[in-house]
Formats: sequence, C-alpha cells, structure tokens
Amino acid sequence: MTDASRREASRDASVIVARDANGMVAVLSADFPQHGGEYMFLPGGRRENSETPQACAQRELREEAGVTAASWRPLGSYAITLDSPARIHLFLAEGLTLGPQQLTPTEVGFKLAWLSLPAAVDAAAAGRFLLQGGPLALLLAQQVGARTA
Repeated sequence: MTDASRREASRDASVIVARDANGMVAVLSADFPQHGGEYMFLPGGRRENSETPQACAQRELREEAGVTAASWRPLGSYAITLDSPARIHLFLAEGLTLGPQQLTPTEVGFKLAWLSLPAAVDAAAAGRFLLQGGPLALLLAQQVGARTA
C-alpha cells in the first residue's frame, strides 16, 4: 500500500450496531450545539494508521461503549461522500461483554443508552440521529434479524 493510499484508507470509518442477547442496541448521544442540540449516534469512528475496518470497529466499540463482542458480521461498505474515496464500514456485533467506557478527551460527554432495535430505528426515522451511517447500519441489522428469525 502506498503512503497516499494509506492516508486515504485511514480516512475510512467504521460504525457498529452492538446488539445484546435481548435485542437491545448500544446507542450514544451527545450535545452538538453546532447542529442545534442533542443527537444520537452509534459507536464508531475513523480508522487509525493501518487498522482494518473490523479492528477499527472493535476499538471504537470498546472505547465509546465499553463493549467487546465475540461475533462480528459485516453489513457493507459505502462511500462517505461522492468526492472522497473514503468509505464507511458497517458491522453487527453480538455476543457482547460489557465494561467501562474508555472515552477519549473529544468523546467526554458521550452518554450510553440501550434501546430495542425497533426503537432505535424509530429514533432514526424521527431524525434523532446526526450521522447517516447509524440509521443505515440499524436498517441493515434489522434486515439481518428478519432473515434469521
């Protein structure tokens, strides 16, 4: 991988639907004054250095939600914008083990809640999510659940 392609890949991001054995999903919220208030979002973030998308997802879930997962299922990868080669990688994480959040200084204030998957999808449909990756990941995870039910 060239330095330029490594830089571009490091702009990729991962977003995680962490679903526990009861069907509850880890959802974060924080105040975003520049966007007019408090919004929800799923755990996730940008890749660091040479991380794989899944390694990024594992790190972000552990840091932001204090969760590790035994099972990881890719839900797809999508362009973040038309003008960038960066992609957003979506995952369903199950077999969860809970621990303390390990928030970085820029994540202080992230509040963790657990919602049923249908309630999280309803919140996304109501415009309560700020970033586009979360609602898409929730819908894809809901489809996975419908196919396995």
